[in-house]
Amino acid sequence: MRYMMLIYSAEQRDLSERNYAPHQALVEEATRAGVFVAAEPLAPSSSTTTLQIENGRTLITDGPFAESKEQLAGYYIFDCENLDQALEWAGKIHTACTASVSIEVRPMPGMPATSQKPAAGRTPARTN
Repeated sequence: MRYMMLIYSAEQRDLSERNYAPHQALVEEATRAGVFVAAEPLAPSSSTTTLQIENGRTLITDGPFAESKEQLAGYYIFDCENLDQALEWAGKIHTACTASVSIEVRPMPGMPATSQKPAAGRTPARTN
């Protein structure tokens, strides 16, 4: 099962303040273990554009939808045997972070299979 680890932390305004070395080491470890799928930091929430649909109308606003001290800072996706293994990796993410963080671990069950054929020249998305 794939798990997404969503990292929430107090936002750092300057991206150069981020220490990527511990995360690069974690990616290398997870790759060697065969569980690494993806990981990436996110730009500051000030660069966010939020799209909402209310009563059939599309509303687009600058900035995050919810204001809070902690913002979504990045994510990892690991392909783990079970939740316990996913939580072990989430603990390693926490250790790699230089600031106080909260890590939300969510299973990614995949999209249901579809009986529709993909459009010509398009490859169907992976659904595991």
